[in-house]
Amino acid sequence: MDAAVLRDDMVDSLEHESKACVRSEAVSVAMRAVPRHEFIDDDRGAYADRPFQRFGTRVLAPSTVGRLYELLAPDADDSVLVVGVGVGYTAAVAAEMVGSRHVHAIDITRKLVYEARENLSAAGYDEVLVDCRDGADGLPEYAPYDRVLVEAAAVNPPQALVDQLSEDGRLVMPHGTHEQALAVVDANGGIERHGTCAFAPLLVDGEEAGSVERNRTHREDREFAQRDARRKRGWELDWIDWD
Repeated sequence: MDAAVLRDDMVDSLEHESKACVRSEAVSVAMRAVPRHEFIDDDRGAYADRPFQRFGTRVLAPSTVGRLYELLAPDADDSVLVVGVGVGYTAAVAAEMVGSRHVHAIDITRKLVYEARENLSAAGYDEVLVDCRDGADGLPEYAPYDRVLVEAAAVNPPQALVDQLSEDGRLVMPHGTHEQALAVVDANGGIERHGTCAFAPLLVDGEEAGSVERNRTHREDREFAQRDARRKRGWELDWIDWD
C-alpha cells in the first residue's frame, strides 16, 4: 500500500475520539507529511501505533509523538531544540511545523546522532542540525529556543534547558521517576502536568548506549551486574545537581 495512504490512516486513527492524541491541524498536517518509514526499518509497520527499539533507544509510538507536539505547539519559524533525538522522527515532525533550518537536535549517544542525520537527510530534512551532547546541558550556542522537547524523564527540568528558553518559551518533557506525567515548563520554571506517561530516564555521562568500558573478568562481570541491579540511576538520585 502507498506510504501516503498509510500515513493518512495512521493520523486518522490518532484523531479519532477513541485516542484523540492529535487535535490541531498543525500537528495533523505535519504527521501526515513525514515519511516515518525512513526512520524505521519496517515500511509497513512504521505506521502502526507502537514503539520500536533501535540502537538501545525507544522510537516513540505515533500517539506519543502526537501528545508531545500538541503540548509543544510550535508556531511557524519558532526555534526548536529536540533533546534525545534518537532516530530523528520527532525532529522531522518539528521540521514540518517550523522549517528544517529552525530545528536543532542533540543526543548523548554518538551512534544515534549518525543515525538521525542519515534518516533526516533521506527523508528530506537535511537542514536539521544534529549534534552529540549531554541532554541536560542543551545546546547553548543556538539559544534561546522558543520550544524545547525532551524525550527522556527527569525528576526536575534541567536548569540549563530552562535557561535556554526564550522569554515566552515552552519546554515539554516527561516529569517524575516511577510515576511520570508529561509536563509543560515555562521560562520561569513553572510546571503544568498533563496526563501520565512512561519514558526512559535522561541519561548522564557514562550511561549512554554503546559507552566504552575497560575489559573485565567474568567474576567482575557478575559483580557489576549484581551491583547495577541494586543501584539507582542518575535520574533518581537527589544528590545530583541537575541545575
